Amino acid sequence: MNVVIVESPAKAKTINKYLGPDYEVVASFGHVRDLPPKDGSVDPDADFAMVWEADGRGAKRIGEIAKLVKGADKLILATDPDREGEAISWHLLEALRDKRVLKDMPVERVTFNAITKQAVQEAMAAPRSIDTALVEAYLARRALDYLVGFRLSPVLWRKLPGARSAGRVQSVALRLVCEREAEIERFRKKEYWSLVATLATPRGEAFEARLVGADGQKIQRLDVGTEAEARAFEKALAEAHFAVSGVEAKPARRHPFAPFTTSTLQQEASRKLGFAPARTMQVAQRLYEGTDIGGETVGLITYMRTDGVDVAPEAVSAIRGLIGKDFGPRYLPSAPRKYTSKQKNAQEAHEAIRPTDARRHPREVARFLEPEQARLYELIWKRTVASQMESAELERTTVDIDATVGGLGTAMGRRLELRATGQVVKFDGFLTLYTEDRDDDGDDEDGKRLPAMTVGEKLARKAIATTQHFTEPPPRYSEASLVKRMEELGIGRPSTYASTLQTLQDREYVKIDKKRLVPEDKGRLVIAFLENFFERYVEYGFTAALEERLDLVSNSELDWKALLRDFWRDFAAAIDETKELRVSDVLSALNDSLGPHIFPDKGDGSNPRACPVCGTGALSLKLGKFGAFIGCSNYPECRFTRQLAAPGPDSEGDGPASAGADGTRKLGEDPVTGLEVTVRDGRFGPYVQLGEGEKPKRSSLPKGMTPAGLDLERALALLELPKEVAKHPESGKPILVGIGRYGPYVQHEKTYANLEKDDDVLAIGANRAIDLVIAKESGAKSRFGRGSAPAGRELGEHPTLGGPVTVMAGRYGPYVKHGAVNATLPKGKDAATLTMEEAVPLLAARAEAAGSGKKGPARGKAKAAAKPKTSAEAKPKAAAKSKAAAKGSKTAKPAAKAKVAKSEA
Repeated sequence: MNVVIVESPAKAKTINKYLGPDYEVVASFGHVRDLPPKDGSVDPDADFAMVWEADGRGAKRIGEIAKLVKGADKLILATDPDREGEAISWHLLEALRDKRVLKDMPVERVTFNAITKQAVQEAMAAPRSIDTALVEAYLARRALDYLVGFRLSPVLWRKLPGARSAGRVQSVALRLVCEREAEIERFRKKEYWSLVATLATPRGEAFEARLVGADGQKIQRLDVGTEAEARAFEKALAEAHFAVSGVEAKPARRHPFAPFTTSTLQQEASRKLGFAPARTMQVAQRLYEGTDIGGETVGLITYMRTDGVDVAPEAVSAIRGLIGKDFGPRYLPSAPRKYTSKQKNAQEAHEAIRPTDARRHPREVARFLEPEQARLYELIWKRTVASQMESAELERTTVDIDATVGGLGTAMGRRLELRATGQVVKFDGFLTLYTEDRDDDGDDEDGKRLPAMTVGEKLARKAIATTQHFTEPPPRYSEASLVKRMEELGIGRPSTYASTLQTLQDREYVKIDKKRLVPEDKGRLVIAFLENFFERYVEYGFTAALEERLDLVSNSELDWKALLRDFWRDFAAAIDETKELRVSDVLSALNDSLGPHIFPDKGDGSNPRACPVCGTGALSLKLGKFGAFIGCSNYPECRFTRQLAAPGPDSEGDGPASAGADGTRKLGEDPVTGLEVTVRDGRFGPYVQLGEGEKPKRSSLPKGMTPAGLDLERALALLELPKEVAKHPESGKPILVGIGRYGPYVQHEKTYANLEKDDDVLAIGANRAIDLVIAKESGAKSRFGRGSAPAGRELGEHPTLGGPVTVMAGRYGPYVKHGAVNATLPKGKDAATLTMEEAVPLLAARAEAAGSGKKGPARGKAKAAAKPKTSAEAKPKAAAKSKAAAKGSKTAKPAAKAKVAKSEA
């Protein structure tokens, strides 16, 4: 018996069908060992000795594999064909050697770029040994990330409470996001005007021409800066005579794009399908590992972590045959197209991402796939096939037009110049199958055909459009554009892009708003600190050069420990220098670096750092137990504080125009008590308050809810917290939902369970609340692992709001989930047959109920618990409830201290 080890059960299941009864394929479930998350796991003083440890899951898996290997004839390591896959094989081999189960057993390493029967059998016939260079590149990268994370994080904790290292690569990516935000804040819009004339030929064919010159001077896009200038040109054009002065038609060709790499796949899937990079890689992994297609289990795409753009000759031949058959000989180039990577330090040069068999048309395999899988497979298939198609043939036409006003020989005469451009597709070529989305507007002349004109031909004026414009700031990075920029700078590698972006979100250094990355204040503080005291280690050039040196290690051109020694010498010195840093030095540097962000210009010439309450104190960055905030220099006489970022004039009602000097904004009055409801900036974040006095009722805003988007209805709902949402199915006692010091929670007697990222504290239903409490009481992180719900059955993208809609299995019945909205299925409705058309109304009803403060539908005891109390029942408890709320959410137990997170590549 030969034992074959791969990473995942899905991959094992597929490969098992290709090999005969003499093979047993098992999964390692990824890495089985890692560096323990504690100081000393990498010891620079012992020549970078590394201590590896298997956690509970890993140790159990090693033991299970060891039992299988004991009676085997051969061990075959068949993990993924990249550096990470090589590392997993090396870890398995080392762990099995430690257990002394291998003895003289032959060990082979095989790799395949696609999980098909032919590819697997060919790999088995050509085994090799572990690639030491790839393993050493992995060890160097892992040691670097560990040393940066575990030596830099303590410095941040001491000098910048509440902050921790984002990681070696993540910090540089975060810097890109923060620098773009600073550009946007510094941006000042500029007015400009455009003049476009609608003209017509003698045959009545109309077209548009733009003003591009006047009296021999060129007019650029921003040159007409005032309305007075624009109106003067408009008046001249209204009196002018128009004639064609030049016509130029040039043929052009547009060539197809190269097949997908990891980076370009993530970018296009983000733009075309709305997938986050992490989601793209998850779906691609499933397509790679294998799917049952009409009784045949096969991998549908080649390996999806690559920066290579080459395609195997046999695949190119199959694609060309498909093009000739389906599109005709006109669409087939005379010779196969060959692509080369433009990335200067491309490595791990596998094939591009392509279908394993181009003859599997997307429409034929879609019925065997989940919706997201089908969409991604179609994108990959189209890009791959289009890459071997004929170029598109275009015709670009430019017509220059003279507009003369009065007689050229008179004092009043002047000459204006206009230009009309157009581009038409003469032969669509690859465009018949695939067009790539761009971050910019692209060529807005595509598809615009100009009428035939000749030099000297007179033109008639139909209309003159004079339009005011304002320049716009550079756009925030989307996940796709940030990946593209990182690739351009040589930062990170294909396998790290998705995890890098995910880490920044998980550590709350950035957030996603309207599909764009916005830095959180915590992230900006960290980057400002690093730029001031560890500038070299967030420089783009330094990080890219380090990546290049790591590539040299993987190519056996550089010793990995020599690389570590060079890095550690300077890095350790930089760490030592910070020991003498005083907190006052840090605050002074951060005040200067973040000044435009935390003390924005008020526009009236006044001092932006003047305290708005006492008027004599100066605002400054302060550090507290829970992080940074802005406070007055006259403390304790003046106790003004606010969050890091000052409310701006464009913050939709949350700025100076509608807020008081201390950041207070009135939302309305409570219809029951008549007291004023306000939203305010506090030292620990925004909160809502009912009335005034020594201990008014207050409630913090949950994460994701902004003061700008808060209205009276939702504020009153927050002030009702904590409130009962269900009764415990066993004790019959109430389950409460509230917001505490560590965020939203549900509570049953002395048991507290934190709400998760997608749970809405105002919309959580009885089933979900019971589920969280039962899971916490059982002692497990969650009934489904890591505190999250089971994967469920995905119905696809929400038809109007976007985002996945999933049918979930709750302990007390199935429900359908979209974002933070969970809607219980009606009694008798089968979760297995629920359709998108049935799910959307349920979600809409639940969202409407949550928005109005009403309780959504529930069943059984939970439904009874949700029944509203009468006013008579509520009055005796009102005073006690207000008193409890005024104390804040002190009932919530403090969460356990989080373990130090691993620094990721």
